[in-house]
Amino acid sequence: MAHKLRTGRSRNDLVATETRLYVKAETLELMAAVLGVLKALLAQARAHHDAVMPGYTHLQPAQPILFAHYLMAFFEMLQRDFARFVAARDAADELPMGAGALAGTAFALDRRRLARRLGFARVAQNSIDATCDRDFASELLFACSLTMTHLSRLAEDLIIFSTPGFGYVELDDAYSTGSSLMPQKKNPDSLELIRGKTARVLGRLTEMLALLKGLPFAYDRDLQEDKPALFDTVDTTRDSLEVAGHVVATLRIHPERMKAATAEGFLTATDLADELVRRGAPFAETHEQVGKLVRHAADRGKNLGQISAAEARRFVPSWDAALADIASSPEQSVRRRNLIGGTAPAQVAFQLRAAERKLLKLKAVLRRLRGRAT
Repeated sequence: MAHKLRTGRSRNDLVATETRLYVKAETLELMAAVLGVLKALLAQARAHHDAVMPGYTHLQPAQPILFAHYLMAFFEMLQRDFARFVAARDAADELPMGAGALAGTAFALDRRRLARRLGFARVAQNSIDATCDRDFASELLFACSLTMTHLSRLAEDLIIFSTPGFGYVELDDAYSTGSSLMPQKKNPDSLELIRGKTARVLGRLTEMLALLKGLPFAYDRDLQEDKPALFDTVDTTRDSLEVAGHVVATLRIHPERMKAATAEGFLTATDLADELVRRGAPFAETHEQVGKLVRHAADRGKNLGQISAAEARRFVPSWDAALADIASSPEQSVRRRNLIGGTAPAQVAFQLRAAERKLLKLKAVLRRLRGRAT
């Protein structure tokens, strides 16, 4: 009987089947790792829900935001990554076995029954495509590449925010190292490794697509090169997600440094222009007035809260106590952004509650998929 085990089968459809089984299993682990980062982000956002910090564009101070609002931006990114892993798993959930080398098999193999026994949702409909299709692997590599890109952006920000010039956050000793020469150094090695490994994963995606672009139908031995790209990408992404989750969970946050930084960079300038518009002035005019006021303050090394009423009226003739209060209150600026998706405390509180519900739903999705895999 052992001599008949290979009857009606080829290494082509067997390897394709095993690769799909690997992708189905590993995407579940990747989803679990994403959930770990989401949980850590949400916990830090809850713990520091009222901390105000500068928001940046072009890495320049722009407007005040809540730190929790900032963290929830990464929550949004990573929940999209979770959905892409679900989609990548679904793309792999198709049985190639029975396709043989490329033309199918002459034996009466019940492919639907085999699919059920192996836990596949569908049966591949074209025997040629079944043996040479690696779209599912490419989709997983893309999902990993985008996830790593998001982790790299988070790592870059935390590296910057942990420097003494910012001092917004501090990495736990377990995820940083000292210098071999300089005793005062605390290097964010864990984050730098995530940032560096992102380049490696992006290269693997390019490798996979380049591998596939010129292959004639059907199976070619070139396809054995898909395994190093796939296995390395999955391992690297899973490990990076796990480290990122631990880094975020153990971060020490310094709200007082964030608040102090909001006094620099004229973050309330837009609020002044907006208030003048509410009073009936054209925005182009208010933009010019406030811009001149900002330049005047910058030339004298002052922030907007340090400008006297007499100075301010030289540029903004309608300057009064209400405008002075707006100029010196980042909290008021934050409260004004009270619309869906904004940074106002009421909106961020809503976002946090919604994130809790989303996290529960994603956990339920993972439980369901794991139950289906057993």
